[in-house]
Amino acid sequence: MKQKPKPRIALLREKAGLTQLELSRLVGVTESTVQNWESGRTGTDHIERIVRFCKALNCQVEDLIEDIHDSLEKPVIEPSSLSEIQSLLGTEEPAIANNSETKVAQEEKVQRQ
Repeated sequence: MKQKPKPRIALLREKAGLTQLELSRLVGVTESTVQNWESGRTGTDHIERIVRFCKALNCQVEDLIEDIHDSLEKPVIEPSSLSEIQSLLGTEEPAIANNSETKVAQEEKVQRQ
């Protein structure tokens, strides 16, 4: 009688030096779920669908899920003038006595739009 080959999940888990319990805790499933995946009792259709998603979209699995760290890594744009700060805060610009300052502020506002 021919023995069934070991599923790849088990081989990869063993290669990583993890027990089924350790892997289950890292993945957020029960140990019995990992046992079922490795034995073939529970299908891995959902994994295969994700692989097809990635192939169709030409991306990595990580690209499918927005991670909170992605939003934290985006550079913060610092305002370079008082008028930009007021614009960001939604406050009105104070009256400026000098016409050249008014013109500069208006030009900055136009450039932002």
